[in-house]
Amino acid sequence: MSLDHSPSQQSPRLTLSWLLMSFGVMLIVLDQWIKSWVVHNLPLIDSTSYVYPYGGIGVFRNFLGIEFSINHMTNTGAAWGVLGHYQLPLLVLRIILIIMLITYLTRFNRHLAWQLPLVLITAGAIGNVIDFFVYGHVIDMFHFVFGRFDFPVFNLADSAISIGIILLFFLSWTTQENSKEST
Repeated sequence: MSLDHSPSQQSPRLTLSWLLMSFGVMLIVLDQWIKSWVVHNLPLIDSTSYVYPYGGIGVFRNFLGIEFSINHMTNTGAAWGVLGHYQLPLLVLRIILIIMLITYLTRFNRHLAWQLPLVLITAGAIGNVIDFFVYGHVIDMFHFVFGRFDFPVFNLADSAISIGIILLFFLSWTTQENSKEST
């Protein structure tokens, strides 16, 4: 059995493994459970309590100059609140992108290695879209401060999307490097 997963050796239609699909569903469920817990147990961050742990739960403080706390914040826009006044167009765009990702993943993806990153991105996107229907906005909770830099608060779904994108870039880069070496 060959371990080479080049596009020419695979059928045009790869079937997602049950393991990866289950992982994606578990990621969505965990993301929604964390968000529900935060909504029901932590007050929203406001500008008056902007001292660690910011009205939330302190996890660690001044670990190599880093603070980490669990807080309750809302986001009506895309990443970092961008386009927050355009919630409905963003929702429609997100749903279209999710449909396109699922279609590509289940019908056209010829790269076995791309399945995990695409599942991460899709599950994260679905998690944030669910928020719109449940809460009217995205719930964020992971709050890092690096020295004087207050990193934007994010959630598990955002993390899954970011990790999936980084993995896709890495896989694309290594594929290009391998192609250059073989010529």
